[in-house]
Amino acid sequence: MFSDKELHRIVEQINDNYKNEELFYIPEGHTMPNRNTIIHITLGLRQIMFPGYFDEEHLCCSLPSYFIGHTISKLYNSLSGQIQAALMQNCKKCVSDEEASKKANEICSAFFRSLPDLQKMLMKDVQAAFDGDPAAHSKEEIIFCYPGLFAIFVYRMAHELYRMKVPFIPRIMTEYAHSHSGIDINPGATIGEYFFIDHGTGVVIGETTIIGNNVKIYQGVTLGALSTRSGQLLRDVKRHPTIEDDVTIYSSASILGGETVIGKGVVIGGNAFITSSVPAGSRVSVRNPELTIT
Repeated sequence: MFSDKELHRIVEQINDNYKNEELFYIPEGHTMPNRNTIIHITLGLRQIMFPGYFDEEHLCCSLPSYFIGHTISKLYNSLSGQIQAALMQNCKKCVSDEEASKKANEICSAFFRSLPDLQKMLMKDVQAAFDGDPAAHSKEEIIFCYPGLFAIFVYRMAHELYRMKVPFIPRIMTEYAHSHSGIDINPGATIGEYFFIDHGTGVVIGETTIIGNNVKIYQGVTLGALSTRSGQLLRDVKRHPTIEDDVTIYSSASILGGETVIGKGVVIGGNAFITSSVPAGSRVSVRNPELTIT
């Protein structure tokens, strides 16, 4: 263990860093959103979207209306508080407590009004997984067990908040899903109906990706940017590809670039590396390497 003098020196140096770095300055009365609370909210939303599957008390089985109302009321208060904290932290000097509280309540109300439509979207994703995977024995199994569906569920919740320009929280939600599923979907991506991720580990979907309806992708697929060396100059620029309806992308394929469009009905083979558009109805494959046995 070091001496008291050394400890004092370390403390003073870190304290100086605090004083000299604006990033560490949090105004009095402001707090960062709480990651654990946001995860709790996310899991609570899953109970509403899939009643009877993840709620321990099974209130939804006997009194569904009570269960839904009770859960929404609890989540509303938690989410509103987290959104208020996020708004105030994101704009430390340009929004008052009252303004942030009012805006948080407006966003919360709009978000919870969107839940019925989001639930319908998720049921289409469940159907896509069941139709697309002969190993799926039931839709219940998909809801309980499939990491792809979990990542899609979290994405759909987070994307709605992203559209409402909520800072921090959508990314916290999708990074939680990323850590549990190995699937990284940026909340800014736009994804249509009947979306299915099979196996899923290593999938990356970038912020400005656009995906149409009835798209199926496998593990290791990257829908990414060609280059991000320009950094913040690329903010709000479309950097990621567009995937049209009825496309299948097999494992470890990389499709890069904001101008890259994969046309309707295309099938992309495994390990393909694509940086230019592919016309509708095409089949793209990598020539098999020659196998040598000695």
